Amino acid sequence: MLRQGGTVHPLALQPALQPALQAPIDRYTHAVLRAATLELVEGEDRRRFPVAVHAGVPGRHVRHVEDPPLSDAGLRADVVLALLRTSAALTPRPLLWLTRPGELSPHDDDLCWLGPAAWAAHALGMPASLVVVTRRGWFDPVSGVRREWRRLRPRPLAART
Repeated sequence: MLRQGGTVHPLALQPALQPALQAPIDRYTHAVLRAATLELVEGEDRRRFPVAVHAGVPGRHVRHVEDPPLSDAGLRADVVLALLRTSAALTPRPLLWLTRPGELSPHDDDLCWLGPAAWAAHALGMPASLVVVTRRGWFDPVSGVRREWRRLRPRPLAART
């Protein structure tokens, strides 16, 4: 708990704005993260590709491709802040996700972006948590909630309604 001069600081009493995803996942979040995974599977054919941070929803999002990698957490926080501000104009409920190659387990890149993403979301008062998306599925590095597919296919048009 944050204390300032013997009293509890007001920020310590506010609920956390950086919630981790909790099971069960709501339909909207599930649909957006499934679409983000499908977009990565269909759109990225390279085996190794740079990490990218996305804000918004697939089809209406902004992204930052980390090539070369940013070495400073402050720069990453500024990038996420700009992405979240821009994505708020594109969609009423933006999500924040990181795409990278590899497996569905925590990597250094995930942890490098996690703190700056939490700070930027808190600074804007947005309840956005960073979710990691790979070709195999997605996961929340804070809560461990995940969804994995063996072979992800687009849904037929009749099933999308």
